[in-house]
Amino acid sequence: MSSVFGAPGHQGAPSAPGQEGTSLHAQGRDVRRRRHRPLRLAVTVVTVLAVASAGVVIALNRLTDHTPVAERCSAEADGQAWHLSPAQADNAALIAVTTVRRGMPARAATIGLATALQESRLLNIDYGDRDSIGLFQQRPSQGWGTIEQIMDPVYSTTAFYDGLDTVDGYEDLPVTVAAQAVQRSGFPDAYAQHESRSRAWASALTGNSEGTLSCELVAVDPATLVSVEDSNETLRTRVVRDLGDLPVTVEGASTVVDTTPLTGVPSEARRTGWAVAQWAVASADATDVVRVDVGDSTWTREDPVWTPSSDLPADEAGAALPVGQVRITVATADEG
Repeated sequence: MSSVFGAPGHQGAPSAPGQEGTSLHAQGRDVRRRRHRPLRLAVTVVTVLAVASAGVVIALNRLTDHTPVAERCSAEADGQAWHLSPAQADNAALIAVTTVRRGMPARAATIGLATALQESRLLNIDYGDRDSIGLFQQRPSQGWGTIEQIMDPVYSTTAFYDGLDTVDGYEDLPVTVAAQAVQRSGFPDAYAQHESRSRAWASALTGNSEGTLSCELVAVDPATLVSVEDSNETLRTRVVRDLGDLPVTVEGASTVVDTTPLTGVPSEARRTGWAVAQWAVASADATDVVRVDVGDSTWTREDPVWTPSSDLPADEAGAALPVGQVRITVATADEG
């Protein structure tokens, strides 16, 4: 009868004939592996630290040369910044300023922005559930228009607000209820999650909150620059598309926009001025805008915060503008 310690598979089992040498070699390899492990670990740690240090240096260099680590736009409300990408901000600018043009309250802009954030993430996409497309995921089969029409941001935004205008008392309704009355979504409660962000952007883009919207953008690519005439014409086309045929005065690479006709009410001139100024910043990535002046405040790509014009160097301050006027300056190939 064999003992427990002599049974196969236990530590006390004898080696099979011819395996004693193999076991000794294996033990030697194990010893060598254990000896090399600390060295490999040390090399790994040094490599990781070197890569991390290089990343920190790169990040610090980007911060010191004023180049944004990532392009983004933000609107502040109650001490919190709500961010959007430049492409999202560009669409938000159109959606919100359309309410100013139509004489609708800022609440309408909040509802419109919350709806587009939920439906398309504020991007003009050509796909969606079934045949849904565009900023508001409107469906040709449900009578919203043709594919070509719905993919036009101006058309789809106008269609949304045409629908909202028919909702009695929408300005007093919860965002979810007002949006659902227009959209007939399968997930009506989802609109609520975007209300705080939408309210901050709506307040800035309707001119009710001054100097709260800014964009951090990289410098305009010199390879894309065109003549001052073409640059101004691109901006002019965008002004007419989003704001209407407002009076403009061209001064070199700058265009002064008179925003008073947006409401036709002189007492609203300050608000419309800020609405258009922050619209210009939100859409700056698409229009190659490098500077916006309104009242006594200035935004530039180089220093993307609203700064009192009096704090700028004398050669950069520029002439003061009447209330309701906005100076928008674009990058051109004719500079310098």
